[in-house]
Amino acid sequence: MKSTEDVNRVMEAYADMVRRICVVHLKNKYDTEDVFQNVFMKYLLYEGSFESSEHEKAWFVRVTINACTDWLRALSRRKWVSLDVLAEESTVLDNPSKEILETVLKLPEKYRDVIYLFYYEEYSAVEIAKILGKKENTVYTWLSRAKDILREKLGGEWS
Repeated sequence: MKSTEDVNRVMEAYADMVRRICVVHLKNKYDTEDVFQNVFMKYLLYEGSFESSEHEKAWFVRVTINACTDWLRALSRRKWVSLDVLAEESTVLDNPSKEILETVLKLPEKYRDVIYLFYYEEYSAVEIAKILGKKENTVYTWLSRAKDILREKLGGEWS
């Protein structure tokens, strides 16, 4: 079992990131809270150790994405909330512009993941490939395609 100090440290370090990943994937604050709790329960039960803080962060990203995918798969049907409701909750996402947020949320999941990890978590394409278990060139292709889609839909506002 993890110490209270360790739990407090990871909550402070990763809670916002985990919550943002959940919001991007689940688009529902109630599902987000459920998966958020599940991710930290998995951490409490995890008996392995981490090589570095980057390894620990990558573990949280991967576990959160997997937990969101599992949650969506378990639902008999997908629950969608209005993007207006999500935009009201945008304090979780550091108040990005509504148009960019809506456009990013409409991207296919693989593009959403790489855009999030690249721009919000500032991972390199090489690191994203390791986290997602994909080839480096695949990540570069997905980033390029996602940027093209965003550029097309946002009229060149996305760089």
